Amino acid sequence: MKIRQTLTIMAMVCAVVCAEAQNGFNVPLSQFGIGLSDQPYNNPIVTRMGGTAYTLTGNNFVNPFNPASYAGIESESFVFDMGLGIQMGTLRHDNDHLWDADGNIAYLTVAMPITRWWKLAGGLLPYSSADYESVAQGSYMDSNVVKTVYDGTGGVNQVFLGSAFNLIGNGREGRRLQGGFNVNYLVGNVQRAISYSFQGNDSTYYINVRRYKKTSLSNVLFDLGAQYFEPLGEHYTLGIGVNYKPARQMHVKDLALKYTYHPSDETLVDTIFPARGEDAEYQSDLLLDHTIGVGVSLEHNGRWMVAADATFAGWSGLKYIENSDHPIFGETALQYGPYSRYALGFERRGDMDAPRYLGRISWSLGVHRELGTMYLTIDDTQRQINEWGAGLGVTLPMRKGRSLLTISLGYSQLGTRDILQRNSLTVGISVSSCERWFFKRKFD
Repeated sequence: MKIRQTLTIMAMVCAVVCAEAQNGFNVPLSQFGIGLSDQPYNNPIVTRMGGTAYTLTGNNFVNPFNPASYAGIESESFVFDMGLGIQMGTLRHDNDHLWDADGNIAYLTVAMPITRWWKLAGGLLPYSSADYESVAQGSYMDSNVVKTVYDGTGGVNQVFLGSAFNLIGNGREGRRLQGGFNVNYLVGNVQRAISYSFQGNDSTYYINVRRYKKTSLSNVLFDLGAQYFEPLGEHYTLGIGVNYKPARQMHVKDLALKYTYHPSDETLVDTIFPARGEDAEYQSDLLLDHTIGVGVSLEHNGRWMVAADATFAGWSGLKYIENSDHPIFGETALQYGPYSRYALGFERRGDMDAPRYLGRISWSLGVHRELGTMYLTIDDTQRQINEWGAGLGVTLPMRKGRSLLTISLGYSQLGTRDILQRNSLTVGISVSSCERWFFKRKFD
């Protein structure tokens, strides 16, 4: 009955995630490519330590950012992991600012053993999102006003299935080498539009026009991971983690339209593009460069751990290349260049044998820095958009420490005020349920 109830809850949550994945946090920088990604900071388990992930492994949570970590799941356990996020923030340009807030399900993951040395995991994660709306006004013929509205919605979700293997050792003690892989299915769409509406009384020669494009993708990616843990004497353990994403070229489907519309009910009046004999749909490219992530950690008798990560790639995320002789939005300001991310985290782990509950609580904190999140050409000058942030968290054990409740608080700053700066504060809640489904009791 327990399995049936858990699977029912998972199916309901999946339906909510797919229906409500994109809400209303206005981020104009998400208008480029296939949107803006918050990975890995949408996971409270990772946010609490500043974004460090490559050496994290455990028997009661799922870490999809290094598939080798699934090997830490115990052979008698089933792990169900779900995270929620509430994001609040401001957009700043010079002295102007705008406040906004949003909340959604951050991720849904499960993990289970197949054998003592083979573990399986899967789940659903947000990969990127586009959600923005901005308005600009200008004049024409000295006396009339044209209002330009830029808006976009949508996003991409990541469904993954991964396996991990205990290659040397088995358990959480002694020398261990574990490896794994993820098969990631990316699916979603991003819709963007630019609308020109003329506010003057003279409509003889001026009519409202909208440019619209929908980009849909359905592609498969892979990533590989490894973790190695070496005891240093009786009290310390050195951990090394590696994650690799191979380069890949994929295709997406674009639908582009340019048309005039009636201002009262926004109904279509006449189609400008595509003209007769032209096709509104065409195929564009998505390119993923080789991405390598390396992490190192030092653990002291399960009491505390310090970890550091570094990630390097030719560019951030997926490079979008439009293959059209008639780009509906013209030339993009987005350029692609070298990307790197650095993170440092610390965790003070609770003692599960402590007589008081406060002694069993774990505390963590960390910082991260991203360089080359995107490159924008503004006034013929290329500007690099960077990000930095910090996080802290508290992990509360439940049911004798096998299940966890993690509460995290993350802050990040993206961009600069002279262009556009996003300051966001994210409150995350993660529930990791670890049940012994495959344990055979000797006595009833």
